[in-house]
Amino acid sequence: MNALNLTPLFRTAIGFDRLARLVDTAAAADVSYPPYNIEKTGEESYRLTMAVAGFGPEDIELVVKESTLTITGRVSGEAPKAELLYRGIAGRAFERRFVLADHIMVDGADLTHGLLHVGLKRVVPESAKPRRIAIGAAPVPGNDIGAAVQAA
Repeated sequence: MNALNLTPLFRTAIGFDRLARLVDTAAAADVSYPPYNIEKTGEESYRLTMAVAGFGPEDIELVVKESTLTITGRVSGEAPKAELLYRGIAGRAFERRFVLADHIMVDGADLTHGLLHVGLKRVVPESAKPRRIAIGAAPVPGNDIGAAVQAA
């Protein structure tokens, strides 16, 4: 009985399909592997850090499509050079998806000491920022002040 039923909301709300997909994705997500942190590093910047021990830069793919960041790790087919007695470092393939808020852009990524760091930044376009609208004075009908100013 953990399912969240949003049907009553969608009967009267239009255009919230993205919200429904977000709720479905969050409910179905396996959040155990690989472990990750999300940090706020500034007013409009974030950093996603994911533990990817055993993976190299060539084994990891980052794709942003329709406001979803997908990080995929695929293990190379190399066989271990020695007989493995115990495997404590998981090296299995993974795919992790993160839904990005409006205007969040991936700023870059690097892999250091087994940690994948993905920089994220909010970049609001000028057209979406608040802007001040100047109020102009319209000429009043029958008032010749506007004509007198133009003649002068």
